Amino acid sequence: MATKHSHRGGIHKRPNPWLIGIGALAIVVFFSFPYMLMLITSLKTQGDVRRIPPNYLPSNPMPSNYLDVWSSNVAPGSSLLATTVIAIGATLLVLLVATPASYYIARFRFPGRMPFLLLVLTTQMLQPTVLAVGLFQEFSGWTGYTVWAALILINGAFNLSFAIWIMQAFFASVPKEVDEAALMDGLGRLQTMFKISLPLVWPGIVTAIVFVFVNTWNEYAAAFVLVQQPDLQPLTVSMPRFLGLYIQDWQYLFTVAIVAIVPVIILFGIIEKRLIGGLTAGAGK
Repeated sequence: MATKHSHRGGIHKRPNPWLIGIGALAIVVFFSFPYMLMLITSLKTQGDVRRIPPNYLPSNPMPSNYLDVWSSNVAPGSSLLATTVIAIGATLLVLLVATPASYYIARFRFPGRMPFLLLVLTTQMLQPTVLAVGLFQEFSGWTGYTVWAALILINGAFNLSFAIWIMQAFFASVPKEVDEAALMDGLGRLQTMFKISLPLVWPGIVTAIVFVFVNTWNEYAAAFVLVQQPDLQPLTVSMPRFLGLYIQDWQYLFTVAIVAIVPVIILFGIIEKRLIGGLTAGAGK
């Protein structure tokens, strides 16, 4: 049946499933088109890339482009390692600081609470680009692998405010009676937070993880200013080197871009299961 009677006696038409399917497919195609174009270009030869008018499909697909990139003088292995270490380090740092901070803000009322939250939110308006000169002066002496630690601190600081805001909202949504019952059963405050509250706010934690990780993975300004050694540069800074000095090898640049996207896709694949599990746990509680 395509219609349904309402409580007031009216008739509501159900959406046509074919229209919903077509609309969903159009949205998927629209947002995935740039990535498909990147993938197709990464398989082209240099002649296909330079051809006018352009040839959208490769005349001779070249999966070997991926091997050529990894065996080149500017192989992305070290840059991928740098990006991964910095992104994971900043995410763990933010979770370590934001979790107890957001729990305390959600559970306790203290003088200056709202000004503190507004101050935290204000820091989100600042970006590394604005503070590039100050960051360079502060961390210019950090050389070698310690520059990765500097980028972890910088990215952690610039993403901490959002994590606190989003996580404290989820902690606040959990009734205080749940914590009070755990405290009456003999659990300490930290045990209550880790064993009782955290399983109920998994969606908020997942949101913070995704936001911090992706923001750090894509960060450019601070890394460009601080990291001068090519073998220590993250992918966002080292990618232009794959174009070449005199010959523009766009197919190699798109190949590295695809390599940079894959870890983020894997993260979302893992996080999605955790997000669903967190929602289910919260509903069950």
